[in-house]
Amino acid sequence: MTRVLYVEDDLSSQRLVQRILTAEGFDVTLAEDGLKAIEAARREKPDLVLMDINISGLDGYEVTTRLRTIEGLEKAPIIAVTAATLQGDRERALVAGCNGYIPKPIDVDKFPEQVRAYMVGMEEKVGTPEEEAEYLLEYNQRLVNRLEEKIRELENANEELQRMEKMKSDFVVLAGHELRTPLTVIYGYLQILLANPAIPGAEDNEGTPRHLLVKVSEAVERLSQVIQDILNVSLIDADRLELAHEPVFLNSVVQSVLHNLRSFGPQRQLVFDLGQGLKKAPVIEGDPRRLHQALWNVVSNAIKYTPDGGSVEIEAETLEDVVHLWVKDTGVGVPQEQLAHIFERFYVLEDTALHRSSKTAFKGGGLGLGLAVTKGIIEAHDGKVWAESPGYNEEELPGSTFHILLPIGNPFDKADEENKG
Repeated sequence: MTRVLYVEDDLSSQRLVQRILTAEGFDVTLAEDGLKAIEAARREKPDLVLMDINISGLDGYEVTTRLRTIEGLEKAPIIAVTAATLQGDRERALVAGCNGYIPKPIDVDKFPEQVRAYMVGMEEKVGTPEEEAEYLLEYNQRLVNRLEEKIRELENANEELQRMEKMKSDFVVLAGHELRTPLTVIYGYLQILLANPAIPGAEDNEGTPRHLLVKVSEAVERLSQVIQDILNVSLIDADRLELAHEPVFLNSVVQSVLHNLRSFGPQRQLVFDLGQGLKKAPVIEGDPRRLHQALWNVVSNAIKYTPDGGSVEIEAETLEDVVHLWVKDTGVGVPQEQLAHIFERFYVLEDTALHRSSKTAFKGGGLGLGLAVTKGIIEAHDGKVWAESPGYNEEELPGSTFHILLPIGNPFDKADEENKG
């Protein structure tokens, strides 16, 4: 059966031509604009293309020229079926790559035979070589003008997007600071109350005043973490993330991360294995507070997706002028097709309908910002972060490994220079 692609944005014209050609034994595929026509042509590899000229986006001329570059369509007949019937419209269609030209309204009785004629090799010509060269020059100039117009539109749109992005980033930063100020006060007073021995009850005795204060304190800390993640993502996007340059002891940072995570949420029955390479890792130059946050996000991610009874290994090795640190878990793993996306903003693996606000509970939810923040912090240190996993399986637990490369630098030389200054 002969495959025909009909590119037309008018619904009534689509129906008419499809009915006529289907009744004659043709297999008709419809496309309503230029980009969809190109996609359909790649997919269907039609034997013949009927092309309306006045379509949205890329017009019929431009789509025809593009189709001629697709493998398998170089010689396929492309026929302009169009209401563009002014002087020169036929010639413009032909120099763009069309083999023929059928003006609208079509003759219902003659149309199938016209299509068959083009299928067996009929082809129209522009006229003299001089006329063809003239129309080709006009068409090339038209393409250049269209390209210039689109570039200007893109530049204007990009400027507007940058302006809106700056407004958004500024708002998030200001809002974050406004929220952090009262949270700091609330957290401070909560700690004062918790330090008061006169507050009755025990922290683990549910319902007592001290237990309630602990829960409020944990909620405030959780909210503060969320605000910090949002702030960091905005700063990273705006390329405004400021880093300190100090000596960083990775083993100490990892120990601090684990201590913080153990006190952050419910206790998990997991084994943490800190390798000897981590203890021998050289001192690097960086921002210890930011790197603590980056590793906190990676380790908490490993905890979150590893069920009780599993393990999390943290190890490091020195490779010339970089430190390779990795966090390997025995959790549910990551689908292969999603490995490239897990460091994107707001990307979450779990079903949001099952969301739970916990950084350590098994499969606990989040905003999808943690790994994006980690990527921004590591890259700000001229490092690299990526993940590997055989796939996702809650029964076999294939696990995941997150790799981090950080340049070593010369932290003590810089620290000495600052002290001398």
